[in-house]
Amino acid sequence: MKSWTPLMWIYLFFALAGMIVPWYFNIQYILHGEESLTFLRMFEHGMATPLTSSLTTDLLIGATPFVIWMMVEAKRLQMKYSLLYIVATLLIAFAFACPFFLLMREIKLQESKN
Repeated sequence: MKSWTPLMWIYLFFALAGMIVPWYFNIQYILHGEESLTFLRMFEHGMATPLTSSLTTDLLIGATPFVIWMMVEAKRLQMKYSLLYIVATLLIAFAFACPFFLLMREIKLQESKN
């Protein structure tokens, strides 16, 4: 592989931020919240007000077609471990999985040019 492009560094930066920032808040909830952290509870709290409902539905509507495209694109490019991106979306954050996938896609595209 050639050296990393500026775009790859940008994707890496956002992948790291997308892992650290959401989990900072998750950990704050775990440490200081009165209830345990579950997917159902995250969804309930995400729909608690009109503003959080807007953010939650925006994420769900936007992330769903991206995850579908991610699987189609991973198969098209013959990327290994494509299901890990879905697992990362659910267990880490979409904010991590999306730029991480884009980084790995760029690496795969660059490798295929050589």
